[in-house]
Amino acid sequence: MGEKTAGALSELGVETVFDIVTYYPRRYVDRTKQASLVDLAVGEEALILARVRRVQLRRTRTGKTIVEVDAFDGTGYLHVIFFNQPWRAKQLKEGVEGAFFGKLERFRRVTQMSNPIVDLIGDRTGRIVPIYPQSERAGLPSWEIAKLVEDALARTGDLVDPVPTDVLDRLELMSRTEAVRGVHVPATIGEAMAAKRRLAFDELFRLQLMLRKSKVETAHSSKGISHAVSPMFGSIVHTSRLNAGLFSEWDSVAPNGESVLVRSFFSSLSFDLTSAQKRALDEIANDLRSPIPMHRLLQGDVGSGKTLVALGMLLMAVQGRYQGALMAPTEVLAEQHWITLSQLLKGFNVPGSSDTGLFEDSERQVRVDMLSSKTPAASRRKILEELSSGAIDIIVGTHALISEGVRFHALGAVVVDEQHRFGVEQRAVLRERGRTGHGLDPDVLVMTATPIPRTAAMTVFGDLDLTILDELPPGRTPILTRWAKSQEEYAKVIERVRSEVADGRQAYLVCPLIEGSERVIAKSATEEFERLRAGELKGLRLGLLHGQMLPRDKEAVMEEFRLHRLDVLVSTTVIEVGVDVPNATVMVIENADRFGIAQLHQLRGRVGRGEYRSYCYLIALADPEDSNPRLEALVASTDGFFLAEKDLELRGEGTILGRRQKGRSDLKLASLARDRDLVATAQVIAKEVVGDDPSMTSYPALADEIRAFQDPEDSEFLFLG
Repeated sequence: MGEKTAGALSELGVETVFDIVTYYPRRYVDRTKQASLVDLAVGEEALILARVRRVQLRRTRTGKTIVEVDAFDGTGYLHVIFFNQPWRAKQLKEGVEGAFFGKLERFRRVTQMSNPIVDLIGDRTGRIVPIYPQSERAGLPSWEIAKLVEDALARTGDLVDPVPTDVLDRLELMSRTEAVRGVHVPATIGEAMAAKRRLAFDELFRLQLMLRKSKVETAHSSKGISHAVSPMFGSIVHTSRLNAGLFSEWDSVAPNGESVLVRSFFSSLSFDLTSAQKRALDEIANDLRSPIPMHRLLQGDVGSGKTLVALGMLLMAVQGRYQGALMAPTEVLAEQHWITLSQLLKGFNVPGSSDTGLFEDSERQVRVDMLSSKTPAASRRKILEELSSGAIDIIVGTHALISEGVRFHALGAVVVDEQHRFGVEQRAVLRERGRTGHGLDPDVLVMTATPIPRTAAMTVFGDLDLTILDELPPGRTPILTRWAKSQEEYAKVIERVRSEVADGRQAYLVCPLIEGSERVIAKSATEEFERLRAGELKGLRLGLLHGQMLPRDKEAVMEEFRLHRLDVLVSTTVIEVGVDVPNATVMVIENADRFGIAQLHQLRGRVGRGEYRSYCYLIALADPEDSNPRLEALVASTDGFFLAEKDLELRGEGTILGRRQKGRSDLKLASLARDRDLVATAQVIAKEVVGDDPSMTSYPALADEIRAFQDPEDSEFLFLG
């Protein structure tokens, strides 16, 4: 091809033959079923295939452009208008055939469309016409891309198909050669869909094979700690963690230790754990007995009790005289964890005997401390010395835990909160720090407070074992959620805030910005704080909290709020996770339409944590008839897992897969929302194929494919993860 075409393809990310044959159509036009203008009614959305007969570009008196196109589909004329898209005059030249998708309108007895979606398909005679993603900058219409793809397919011949024939038969999938041809040049829409399913399976299968190989390689190469613990609640039946008979012999020699400190801690609580918490703790105890380092993802809804489960794991390590570390992404969250753990562990002692040979035998109180980048130099030196000597049992911190100079005496358990905010390199550094003192890898539990749909968790975190807390503790107060669309409704929200404060309760008011912006129309926390203090909430005790404040100032404000010296906290999303004030019963979120579903759900979870009825108000001014699927989903449900599925449905996997670390392949055809069954199937078959052999010697073609898709740098990242 010429340089111009090659350059245009490069704009689309197409550099190789592989790129062009995997540059898939985004939809198809079935020319046997295309709509005709004569059969359509005004107000209908339709796809019209028509040939351009006339094009006119004109400018208004204000300098704006209007492009008018007349096109004929064989049954009638369609008048198409484009506002402020002057390039359409060059794109839609006379004689060009295009597919116009939009709503039919009637203006002065003429059928027209305004700003429709347009695809140039050329004079294609095939019954099914593929429509390819196009870039206007690239200047390549869909029909030209189709010709290039067909030319490439004609040159490639048959493709190697590494997926075992018995797997294809079991799943009723076509061959890879049939699929690649069928997705680009299908005889029927059914063939195109079957081809996409086969290729989507390939994408998911490759990803699961990479994750599985990484998991088995880690199991082979890492040496962990066999903690002297045993499941306490009898809520699980033991199965090997790697679920394929991998290293299952460890169970027969694992120490049958008694979880003394853990048992005494949980028996001291004034409430019962949920069945989900008990199951999670037993799974973790089972893992900790194994010499294979644990890598487990703990996810649960807001208020499901993840912190207690994480603390249970840390205590399982501490009772054997190992150390525990809890790493949080923000100062506020780390501070909250430190306060919570310090309060819960008052009066509990580390047992006086140990098999590690690393510590003295004398019993002493469990010691919890905190380290962050803002810790004063003198305090930091003292904490580092005590971490290195083993005097600190549990350290809570931010990224400071992986900074230079941090050394542990014998790190046995690591909890990483808000997993998606930490890269694989950071987690690897923390594990490396933990090897000092005993040379063994610590067990790792990663937590997320944002529920992730199961398909996404299996895809993004497939190299981690998954534990889900799917119950809320009894006594959690339901939260009533309302969308305030008008100034009158907003006034009622303010009345609710004043009423709750009068009854001795407290409220949050969250804004999307810290300072006002001329470019963004959204309320800022500082402006709203000043306005409310002088206006609707005058006379109440207001506090201001945002991420640009000094840590000591942030903590001072939070402490004032916790101690009920403040009635209303005006804040940014710095309070999104980890903040626990049971007396707070009202959450007001300004400009709620600027937040995502997960963030709104997290913010709502700051209330309803005590015995009082709680309220969440989503402020987004709109016409009474206006809809917003995200806000409506929040009003309809407080179930985080339902909302996560809704989020996946509304936004696609792009946002969720943004949590992926480097080295995970992009999904071109597979959809986590649509292909749930394929995700689970790909994971099961990947386990069968890899088994206990990460080199996959029985499947050389698959091993070659994985090597082709995963360069050495990617492999290193997956291994670190």
